[in-house]
Amino acid sequence: MRIVVALGGNALGKTPEQQLSLVKNTAKPIVDLIEQGNEVIIAHGNGPQVGMINLALEIASQTKAKTPEMPFPECGAMSQGYIGYHLQNAIREELLSRGNNKPVATIVTQVIVDKDDPAFENPTKPIGSFYTEEEAKKLSEEKGYIVKEDAGRGWRRVVPSPMPVDVAEKETIKTLVENGHIVITVGGGGIPVVAEGNSLIGVPAVIDKDFASGKIAEILDADYLIILTAVERVAINFGKPNQKELNKMTLAEAEKYIKEGHFAPGSMLPKVNAAMKFAASKDGRKSLITALESAREGIEGKTGTLVVK
Repeated sequence: MRIVVALGGNALGKTPEQQLSLVKNTAKPIVDLIEQGNEVIIAHGNGPQVGMINLALEIASQTKAKTPEMPFPECGAMSQGYIGYHLQNAIREELLSRGNNKPVATIVTQVIVDKDDPAFENPTKPIGSFYTEEEAKKLSEEKGYIVKEDAGRGWRRVVPSPMPVDVAEKETIKTLVENGHIVITVGGGGIPVVAEGNSLIGVPAVIDKDFASGKIAEILDADYLIILTAVERVAINFGKPNQKELNKMTLAEAEKYIKEGHFAPGSMLPKVNAAMKFAASKDGRKSLITALESAREGIEGKTGTLVVK
């Protein structure tokens, strides 16, 4: 089977040191899937990492050294590079320890979005530092940032979260996958770009990594999209006495649960929506939402929440 695995933030940690340690454990269940004979493509989030890079360069630009402030798409590209570096080395090491010399490569990936996507009119994704209201409004005036109050914790810059339309490097990714390579791609949802003639122009935005994973899964005609998270199964009435874990959801059932408000917008809702979108894209395609360490058992039907047409 061809499987796209979307790693959540819990697989990577929040600092380079923490990530370097965690990816060794992350590699094990991924290599389990490879050992089963599956073609595995890996995607990942980058929320803490891109925020850290953006903040470091923002602070550096205010010092005497006057380090140039780095545009947000370039920060995304940096995060893809260093997360990919850690992941590919950990996966390579785990493969070699099991006598498998499959090559692993990270592709710095640009994901094309529509410049007319409504998300550009309503930025919602918080990034970078927390500010007082006064500091935030000053930044807005000086740099043109859109700033919003973030859940009582302070003010932050917000950027749009447009939907992925296409993947610029898709032919390279296809060639690598078809020739037996393990590919890490669309990191952090990909670098968001818009097409202008022959040019791809980076835009300050964050594409949801689960939707980007679903898009590359569609392009590669994958059989499975596995969205990994902190819990083993999706639940309705989450955190309540009548909480119920779900083994399987049809698209109709998922729509019903969404309308009833069972999935939190900043947490499970985008995962369920991305899983539904992939499952609906072609007969026979399935999505699985489960915990990292349960991926192999999920494919075998022993755990996780399966989303089917």
